[in-house]
Amino acid sequence: MLMFPEILKNIESFSDQNIQAERKFALQKLVDYINKKRESDETIRLNFICTHNSRRSHLAQIWAQTMAYYFGLKNVSCYSGGTEATAMFPMVVETLIHQGFQIQKLNVSENPVYTIKFTENEPAIICFSKTYDDAFNPKSNFGAIMTCDHADKNCPIVQGAETRFPIQYGDPKLYDGMAIQSEKYAERSLEIGEEMWWVFRSIL
Repeated sequence: MLMFPEILKNIESFSDQNIQAERKFALQKLVDYINKKRESDETIRLNFICTHNSRRSHLAQIWAQTMAYYFGLKNVSCYSGGTEATAMFPMVVETLIHQGFQIQKLNVSENPVYTIKFTENEPAIICFSKTYDDAFNPKSNFGAIMTCDHADKNCPIVQGAETRFPIQYGDPKLYDGMAIQSEKYAERSLEIGEEMWWVFRSIL
């Protein structure tokens, strides 16, 4: 396993004890979905959805794909999208770089495209802001993970999703422009990473 060392250091700091029982209850439903897919030897497609596809949904997509690799799960493809498209927020990129990911910005635009790598030899994750039903994302046979309450309430039906999971996270946007912005983005990223670690370590 040739994962980048800072990412491994973060993963090794994760602990089951940091995740509360009610969170595990919500996460277990996602575990059950993934296990059912594995039992029938189906491709596992996970689409992480929030309002703007700018912060939480990208973090969840990236950490989930990273954890699938870390635990040796094959046929896992992670996506993200929003109820509208904006841009991947620059502090998310900065946070992930500090946490060990290698990131390249492929173009200069209002909605840049980034490649994100957690290891040397695996394909990069392609990230840019898009709606959940964008052509880049799966059209059917996927699980929809609603990472914010706004998207969960305003998107009662996710077309093509086999099922949906309300696994919501606080919005780090609340700290934009504050002295503690970097700290809070790092905390949210690692919280998401730890919960994705718990999900994938729980797979049978």
